[in-house]
Amino acid sequence: MRFAFKAVVVFFLTLGLLIPLLLIRGTIQEREVYRAEAVANVAATSAGKQAVLGPVLVVPYTELVEQDEVTPQGVRKVLKEQAGKWTFFPDTLVVDGTMKPDTRKRGLYRVPVYELDMHAVAAIRAQIPVDGARPRRIGRPFLSVGASDVRGFVGTPTLKVGGRALPLTAGFGSQPIGGVHARMDAPQAGQAIALDVTFDAVIGGTEALALVPIARDNRFALKSTWPDPIFGGSFLPRTRTVDAKGFRAQWEISSLATSAQTRFLETKDPTSLLQLAPMRGSDASVSGVDAVGVTLFDAVDSYTLADRATKYGILFVLLTFVGFFMFELIKQLPIHPIQYGLVGLALAIFFLLLVSLSEHIPFGSAYLVSAAACIGLLGFYLSAVLQSVLRGVGFAAMLALLYAALYGVLVSEDNALVLGAGLLFVVLATIMVVTRKVDWYALQR
Repeated sequence: MRFAFKAVVVFFLTLGLLIPLLLIRGTIQEREVYRAEAVANVAATSAGKQAVLGPVLVVPYTELVEQDEVTPQGVRKVLKEQAGKWTFFPDTLVVDGTMKPDTRKRGLYRVPVYELDMHAVAAIRAQIPVDGARPRRIGRPFLSVGASDVRGFVGTPTLKVGGRALPLTAGFGSQPIGGVHARMDAPQAGQAIALDVTFDAVIGGTEALALVPIARDNRFALKSTWPDPIFGGSFLPRTRTVDAKGFRAQWEISSLATSAQTRFLETKDPTSLLQLAPMRGSDASVSGVDAVGVTLFDAVDSYTLADRATKYGILFVLLTFVGFFMFELIKQLPIHPIQYGLVGLALAIFFLLLVSLSEHIPFGSAYLVSAAACIGLLGFYLSAVLQSVLRGVGFAAMLALLYAALYGVLVSEDNALVLGAGLLFVVLATIMVVTRKVDWYALQR
């Protein structure tokens, strides 16, 4: 009965220790919310997530149309002016960009930012329609480049047509916001227009960048020294290279594969297409239009690692309690449930120490300090509980191996699951091998 009673007590103690572990996970999630607020603060005071679209040529015109007008004498036909526009997209669009990453600090948090050194080349071929039965009055065209947050422009962008620089005005075409545009001379009805456009700009942003494939043939190339990008949006890169030195990515997208042109023509306010969907370390998705995107994301940031570590917290507690149980049964060392609980709380406190220290020092150093503090405390305490310094040191060594194995699982972004499963298998196999000849009925008696 004593064996069964102690097993039940230890089982409920293990379940009880889930409460502080869950509270610690709640603290981690709360700190992640604070970090998201820091990102929003950086975006509000500089430039947010950026989306770039264009160049696009829009030719406005007015024409006389026949409409019905109700008068006291009845309905009659009248001619009224009606505004319209022709939109011409590039035949080819080649964008070459270098993202220069940096970090901004807000309180305890570091937020990834960047400056995009962008060089875009586009070829626009347009044919102005001929006049119909009634002549149209053609206005001055807008050659526009859209950006979701124009505060990110560093200096003045340069827009050239045929090698000649055009003066730029704020706004995306007739819209007062959302990018820059240049006005051109009004064409004649039936005129063919051939524009070789180059756009050079340095654009700052926070975390994410998106490019809209608005041309018939789109070729994008981005590179950066940031080692942990997330490629998102509607299209993944055709080729990409990611290593410790940074990344290079290239996209080749045809208008046949995207509805960007259709969405542009359907919307009354093209700037609405440039709003990036809210996210944190997820796809750089643009709401309502196809785009390619890159997010500068720390794939193994301290909160992600700490949250991943707490998932193994119950394993640490369970393995330690199993070790205690073995000593108690085999060596006949009575261990009080309160001593079980104190050791379990010490193991749980490790994760809280890890979160708090990682906000001030690198995660590896925080992990080392937290593990050393907990292992040292438990080794000292267990030397008395197990009535032997050697046993206390042995338990501390076992915990040190567990902490070392857990760290290897945490920092391995791609292999975390397989390493974690392997660790569990090895631990279970070790317990089974060590206890394979134990007569549990004899121990109970």
